[in-house]
Amino acid sequence: MAIHLRSPEEIDKLRRANQIVAAAHARLAAILRPGVTTLELDREAETVIRDLGARPSFKGYRGFPATLCVAINEQVVHGIPDKTAVREGDIIGLDLGAEWQGYYGDAAQTLPVGAIDEESADLVAITRECLYKGIEAIRPGGRLSDIGHAIQTHAEENGYTVVTAFVGHGIGSQPHEDPQVPNFGKPGRGPQLRPGMVLAIEPMVNMGGPEVEILSDRWTVLTLDRARSAHFEHSVAVTPEGYEILSVGVA
Repeated sequence: MAIHLRSPEEIDKLRRANQIVAAAHARLAAILRPGVTTLELDREAETVIRDLGARPSFKGYRGFPATLCVAINEQVVHGIPDKTAVREGDIIGLDLGAEWQGYYGDAAQTLPVGAIDEESADLVAITRECLYKGIEAIRPGGRLSDIGHAIQTHAEENGYTVVTAFVGHGIGSQPHEDPQVPNFGKPGRGPQLRPGMVLAIEPMVNMGGPEVEILSDRWTVLTLDRARSAHFEHSVAVTPEGYEILSVGVA
C-alpha cells in the first residue's frame, strides 16, 4: 500500500480542484426541480467545471461516459445520466469529480426533488450526519478504521445499514489512491492517520439491507431489496491539528 503524504503546495491544488467540484454541486442544487433530466444535470456540471478551467475527471474514467454519476431512490451510486426526468418526491445522489493542474477533487450529495416523505428526509439527514461523524473521527495518530466505525455506528443506531461493497479512497494526483476507506469496521485498526493524507470519505447508507447489485450496464448500483439509499462525500486532508474539508460548499 502506497499512501502519499501531500505537501502544502499539493494541498493547495487539491483544495482548488475541490472548490471547483463544490461550485458545480452548488449549481446542480440550484437547478434541481421536478422534470429536469439527469442528462441536463450532467451537462450543467460539465459546463461549470470546464468554465472554471478544470476537466471532468469521471468522464472517460474506466470507460464511464459522463461527468456526473447519478443515483435516484434505490440506486446507490454510479448511475449513468440519460433522458430520465426526476420526479417530485425522488431523492437523487449526485457524485462528480474534477481534475485541476494534475490534482483531483471529488464530492457527492443527495438532494430531495421537491417535497419528499419523512422517511426519505430522515435517511438523507442521517447519511449526511454519518459523513460528518466519519470526518470528526480524523485526528493525527488515529487509525483509518476509526472513520468507518464512526459512520457505521451512527447509521445502525438510527436503524439503517451501510453499504460494504463500495468504500471511500485516497485522492491526490490520481482520482483513486490508497488507502481504501471503508464505511464500517472496528476502531483502532489500519494505517495510522498522518498529516498530508487526503481521503475521500463517502458513506452510502440504505433504508433496508446492505446488499447491492450492479445492472447490466456494468455501472449502476442498486440496493438488492430496492429500498432507498443515500450518499454523501467530502475530500478531506489530515492536518497537524485534525482535518480540513477541501470540498467546502457541498452539502
